[in-house]
Amino acid sequence: MPPLRHERLAWSAGHLLIGIDEVGRGPLAGPVLAAAVCFARDHRGIRGVRDSKQVADRDERARLARRICGEAIAFGLGAASVREIARDNIRVATAMAMRRALRRCRARLAPDVSVVILIDGLRMPELHEDHEALVRGDSHCHAIAAASLLAKVARDRLMIALAARRPGYGWHTNVGYATPEHVAALRVHGLTPHHRTLFCDTALGQRELFGELS
Repeated sequence: MPPLRHERLAWSAGHLLIGIDEVGRGPLAGPVLAAAVCFARDHRGIRGVRDSKQVADRDERARLARRICGEAIAFGLGAASVREIARDNIRVATAMAMRRALRRCRARLAPDVSVVILIDGLRMPELHEDHEALVRGDSHCHAIAAASLLAKVARDRLMIALAARRPGYGWHTNVGYATPEHVAALRVHGLTPHHRTLFCDTALGQRELFGELS
């Protein structure tokens, strides 16, 4: 379980801490999705919460996500669409998803509450908010790890739902990432409106697109 050291530093200074993380920067299909999580002062943490990449079992991730939603005093989810990724680039779209998650998280808090915002990775000026950044934050901050899990569970569920509408790409298991199965399906079936054109172009190793949008 990641420590609550960063949370305690914020609490001791009279602030709450909002941890933010994202999933889905690298897939060939689907949105990028972010989550923001805030725990109450002196919360002791949730056993088992850790970087979502370390929680291989889908049922365990879902169980932990339910506990996070039940124990956090505020949380929010935000996404940026494939169209927004194409229009603005993945970095700007990621910041957009984070802003949306942060706005929804803050809406659950009293308006006069002072917060420290801590994001996973490096600073992002595109967030347009005062914030701090922590490399490998999902391993070193409990709220960021919780946000990682919420974002992962939400995005996986979305991709599984899309898989039922767009069979053949294996999204129910690869959730849009560039597995051999997914790349092979692109060559056979072409792109869907849920694919990131430039990402697929790179994965296929050619400048032209395979197939028309269907």
